[in-house]
Amino acid sequence: MAHLKLGTRKSPLALWQAEHVAALLQAHEPGLTVELVKISTKGDRILDTPLAKVGGKGLFVKEIEEALLDGRIDLAVHSLKDVPAELPKGLTLRAYPKRADPRDAWVSPQYASPVELPPGARVGTASLRRQCQLLQARPDLEVIPIRGSVETRLAKIETEGLHAVVLAAAGLERLGLGHRIRRKLDVNEMLPAVGQGILGIEIREKDEETSRRVGALDDSDARAMAVCERAMLHELGGGCQVPIAGHLVRDSKGWWLRGLVARPSGADMVRADGRVPLKVPLQELEALGRKVAVDLLNRGAGPILQELGMRADVSNEA
Repeated sequence: MAHLKLGTRKSPLALWQAEHVAALLQAHEPGLTVELVKISTKGDRILDTPLAKVGGKGLFVKEIEEALLDGRIDLAVHSLKDVPAELPKGLTLRAYPKRADPRDAWVSPQYASPVELPPGARVGTASLRRQCQLLQARPDLEVIPIRGSVETRLAKIETEGLHAVVLAAAGLERLGLGHRIRRKLDVNEMLPAVGQGILGIEIREKDEETSRRVGALDDSDARAMAVCERAMLHELGGGCQVPIAGHLVRDSKGWWLRGLVARPSGADMVRADGRVPLKVPLQELEALGRKVAVDLLNRGAGPILQELGMRADVSNEA
């Protein structure tokens, strides 16, 4: 009987995601057994410091990827927005199941939107991307860094006297907490993180048997979005805890990618976008991601990213 070891973080959301992928694999191959291997990551252990201050890149995946490389597990499931743009040598993101809602969720017991908040209101988020967009719209807000599981962050509305918190809608809905969402923020109000709402299934490049099994879960639209958005992130030299947003959608005109870089204060917000037709190979979507990144850099994103200690050189590739 075939058996797979699936590596996952220990948080309730990570376990839901791992169990979801395990169920998809078993539905596709009856008789397959999937063992969850729970792994503690640095990001899980450091809860009293904003991620950007302790090195956001790879904080939630490094130990899991080490387990993949040394053979302790066969595959790993990540929230794609937690995965750095560059993977360790020997690993690959083999499949992206269908994307969940990519929007951010506004959670507040009293206020229906950021516009309704009183002057100087306290809003909780762990994300510089959310922080910069909140402050760009409302410079008077006090943004409070909050860490921990989804449930822990929700509880901080009361324990820390917050007027609201902003979380990923997909995470709340996956945990059965969709009723806590006061409103989903339109992407024009808050551009999502690269890969938000997408699960990435990571395996060893040379593991053909696991590749065959996992490949059955790949969704073509989710892959297109992941490849394009992550190409933009890679070109910018970005990690997962920096003020970068990137979101690809399909509409009547084709694929449309929007990108954003700003200072954490919300000042000097730089935007760029680009389009390609719907029926193009993945290489063209990858090129679109790089082009939008280059446009962002040429419009002033470079100095912002350099201040944050990130590579911000303009590539010769468009």
